[in-house]
Amino acid sequence: MKEQYITKEGLEGLKKKLDYLKKDKTREIAGLIKHTASFGDLKENAAYHDAKDKQAFLQGEIKELEDRISNAKVIEKNLSGKIDIGSTITLLLDGDEEKMEIVSPAQADSFNGKLSYESPLGKQVLNKSVNKEFEVDINGNKLKCKILKVE
Repeated sequence: MKEQYITKEGLEGLKKKLDYLKKDKTREIAGLIKHTASFGDLKENAAYHDAKDKQAFLQGEIKELEDRISNAKVIEKNLSGKIDIGSTITLLLDGDEEKMEIVSPAQADSFNGKLSYESPLGKQVLNKSVNKEFEVDINGNKLKCKILKVE
C-alpha cells in the first residue's frame, strides 16, 4: 500500500475506529459465534456460518485500517496562505459559496464538506491562494471557481 497523506484529526479518527473494531466489535462477534454455536450441528447452522462470515469481514476491515494507519503520513496545516491538505477553504463554485476541508481520499465525505485532494476539484485547488479563479471539469461539466478564503 502506498503512503497516504492524512490530517492529524483524520489519523486519530482511524485509530479510534480501529480500537473500536478490535475491542468492542470483536467481542460482540465472538459472543454471537458462541451463541449461534449453541444451536447445534455446525454443518447446517446458517446463523453460525453468518457469524463466522462477519468475523472474517471484520478481520479484513481491521487489517485494512492497520495498513492505512501504518502508511499514513500526517500533514501539518500549511500557514503560507496556499491550499494544501488540511486547509479549510471557501470557494465560489459556479455561483454558490461552498466551504470545505481538503483531506485524504480515506477521509473524503462530500456531504460533510470534506474534499479529497485526489478529486478533480481537489487537484485544481492545491497550491492556489485567495482570489485565484479557474475552471474545473467535474463529470463533463465545466464549473467556474474562485477561492474566497483559505484557513
